[in-house]
Amino acid sequence: QVQLVESGGGLVQPGGTHRLSCTASGITFDNLATGWFRQAPGKEREGVSCKDTTGYGDSLEGRFTISRNNAGNTVYLHMNNLKPEDTGVYYCAAAAHGVCGGEYDYWGQGTQVTVSS
Repeated sequence: QVQLVESGGGLVQPGGTHRLSCTASGITFDNLATGWFRQAPGKEREGVSCKDTTGYGDSLEGRFTISRNNAGNTVYLHMNNLKPEDTGVYYCAAAAHGVCGGEYDYWGQGTQVTVSS
């Protein structure tokens, strides 16, 4: 059974930096595109960053970047200059087609990030 588990959420000060983790079981990120999404109360889910299998990707406002550990079982979302509007539940996802912007096959359960003074 494939499972993605996010961790690292919590309370973060505006203007600060933070890192979220997504650990996979039953799958490796080596041949998958990875994406991070978020959903705020009353809003639709939106993408914040993605990275395809060639290493290229996108970043919302240039403040979110993805990295991967050497074992290939964990990806990270690095968040910079956080704003209160960044508050929401953050999800990691993976796609077998290996490109950004398409349909994702696997999703984590989400982790709450709250940006507040």
